[in-house]
Amino acid sequence: QVQLVESGGGLVQAGGSLRLSCAASGRTFSNYAMGWFRQAPGKERESVATINWNGGRTYYAGSVKGRFTISRDNAKNTVSLQMNSLKPEDTAVYYCAARESASLLHWDYQYDSWGQGTQVTVSS
Repeated sequence: QVQLVESGGGLVQAGGSLRLSCAASGRTFSNYAMGWFRQAPGKERESVATINWNGGRTYYAGSVKGRFTISRDNAKNTVSLQMNSLKPEDTAVYYCAARESASLLHWDYQYDSWGQGTQVTVSS
């Protein structure tokens, strides 16, 4: 498995932006599908955005489409999530996840490596 460390969370006002980053180590990063997931208090963990091994395919949850952008840099072993036009309902702990696969993986049960999470809080 690959080790993942997220960074970039914080407190932001509604309408603002944040950029999350996830640094991977331990295995060949370009072999991995990557994803961002989030879990708000009292709610199930949900998919936010995922990306295939070379960045050629992406998936976005309907609630973030047009506001969030996922990208990866295989030379730097990182995956990022640019979050714009943030809303209070985006408040959650955001997790980076990985799975060795050539496919685009949409759902959390498909991933087997997880970061520790980073808190994103959007104030109204």
